[in-house]
Amino acid sequence: MIQLEDVTRTYGQKVAVDSLNLSIPPGELFAFLGPNGAGKTTTIKMIVGLLRPTRGTVQVCGINIADNVRRVASMLGYVPDEPVPYGKLTGREFLEFVAQMREMTSKAIAAAIERETQNLRLDEFLDALTESYSHGMRQRLCLASALLHNPRVLVVDEPTVGLDPRSVRMVKDLLKERAAAGTTIFMSTHTLPIAEEIADRIGIVDHGRLNFFGTRQEVVHQMQARGLTLERFFLDITEGHGPKVPHIVQNKSHKIENRA
Repeated sequence: MIQLEDVTRTYGQKVAVDSLNLSIPPGELFAFLGPNGAGKTTTIKMIVGLLRPTRGTVQVCGINIADNVRRVASMLGYVPDEPVPYGKLTGREFLEFVAQMREMTSKAIAAAIERETQNLRLDEFLDALTESYSHGMRQRLCLASALLHNPRVLVVDEPTVGLDPRSVRMVKDLLKERAAAGTTIFMSTHTLPIAEEIADRIGIVDHGRLNFFGTRQEVVHQMQARGLTLERFFLDITEGHGPKVPHIVQNKSHKIENRA
């Protein structure tokens, strides 16, 4: 569903993403981890068509996004790390606007808003102006807007930032349910325990390069084998703290190999 082949993105002399290869199949919940400035948001912006790679190709649902951004957009939902709905619209009006932009019918819009309102418990504030929303409320509203058209691929950048514990649980359950129903989910997060809890596979990126790629079980196995906490494992992969950890990376043919 998501395929990145030798993807590089530069800004002048700075390399933000360096020869990245990833293949995320249907129904997988993939967690993309890394420190600030590692290249996570740049990668996401290339996947959703907001940036073009300097080199390499990005495909979503088998379509090269550089060739047909509009078609890919119809299959994709995106939640940025800083959700900014239109402040002078109510939550309901914002959802209706997004659905109309998706060219959904009036009947489909009403059903979709009802569905996502229930899933994300938006009914208490849906008819208030979004300028009055807290960050967490805006986050839930933008997640709902990304799901209205039942996208085949969902890309979420830091989906639990600013949420209270109950809302975090709600979002985690929703993401798992969507993945189980066949939606491909690409999730960027700084929250290591959330990645460990719900992700099928985890990638750790640093300085634009993928330093680890493996299943949740492989992460746990390596941590346990070396007596590391998840935090120490992450620091070792990204900054070289502690003993050197052999890790798993994905090569250009998208096979998994061991590398010391």
